[in-house]
Amino acid sequence: MAELNAHSDRMVFIINCKVKNTESFKTWTKDRAAKYVFDLKEENSISYEWYISEDGTEATLIETFVDSDSMMVRLANHGASPLAAEVHDHVEMTGVLVLGNAKQDAIDALSAWGAIFHAHHAGYNREIVGPR
Repeated sequence: MAELNAHSDRMVFIINCKVKNTESFKTWTKDRAAKYVFDLKEENSISYEWYISEDGTEATLIETFVDSDSMMVRLANHGASPLAAEVHDHVEMTGVLVLGNAKQDAIDALSAWGAIFHAHHAGYNREIVGPR
């Protein structure tokens, strides 16, 4: 069982976007993007979740991974997928935030996207510590 302020390799990848067409975006994220990523069954991917503003003009994608290497598997799979081209039909990326102890390959790859990086510092994760 992990302790308070224990080292964590978990990565959180956050992309903020402007939505081009709300209804098209909602359909694409539910019926195409989320299904495609889910069906990849990436072993160390924890979550892939889209959030949308009340007025439908902004969206945020939050993905979590066991570690930096797992995040790089997701990025490689994304680059090789049809979603890489399709996503630009639905959103304009406005910001990328990477939380956790990113390895240099991740920093190099995501810096090209204008990513901001924050290393893990302190706290706890109840999923790691144990059930509530």
